[in-house]
Amino acid sequence: MASIETVFVTRIYRAELAARAPGRRLLQDLKAASRSIAADDVAGRQWCRANGYKGYTSYASLDDLAWRSPAFQDLLEAVDPHVADFARIADMDLGRRRLVADSIWLNVLEPGGHHAAHIHPNAVVSGTYYVEVPDGASAIRFEDPRLPLMMAAPPRRTRAAREAQTFVSMAPKAGTLLLWESWLRHEVPPNAADAERISVSFNYRLD
Repeated sequence: MASIETVFVTRIYRAELAARAPGRRLLQDLKAASRSIAADDVAGRQWCRANGYKGYTSYASLDDLAWRSPAFQDLLEAVDPHVADFARIADMDLGRRRLVADSIWLNVLEPGGHHAAHIHPNAVVSGTYYVEVPDGASAIRFEDPRLPLMMAAPPRRTRAAREAQTFVSMAPKAGTLLLWESWLRHEVPPNAADAERISVSFNYRLD
C-alpha cells in the first residue's frame, strides 16, 4: 500500500489589519504619512530616478520612518504580535531570544513599476503591509525555494494544487499584512493599475 506525505512546508502568514476600527484608523494615518514622506524625501526621489525605479522608495534614503511619523511606529507595534504568532506557527525555536524590527521602508509603485525577484538577507522574517491597492494592481508573487535545484524536473501542471505550484501569487487589499521567512524569493510584477500602489515593507531580526 502506497502513501504520500507532504514535507518541507513553506508558510506565508496573512492578516487583515483594517478589519476593525483601530486598524482602519491606522490605515488612514499611513495613507497620509506615506504621501507626505514621498513628497518630502528629495534624496529618495533622486535615487529612484538615478536607478530607474518607477515610483518612490525610501529604502536607500531613510532609515528612521518610525521616528519621522507616529503612524509607522504604530504599524510596527501592530505587526509585532503577528510576527510572534508567525514564528510560533512556523515552529521557530527562538530560545530566550526574540524577533525585533530591524528596518522599515516605504514603496510607491507608479503604473508600470515593479520589484524584481529578490530575498531579504540578514533577516529572519520579512513582510509587507498594503496601504493602497487600486484595481488592477499587481499581486506579490512567491517562488518555490527549491527551483534552482530542480534541474531536469518537468513543469507542474497548470491545475496543480496550490502547494505544488512553482510560483504562487497573493493579491492583497488595503490593510492586508503578509509575513514570510526572509529567504523566500518574491517579486512584484509591473503595476497594471492606473494609480499608485503603496506598501510598507519591513524586516525582523533575531535579538
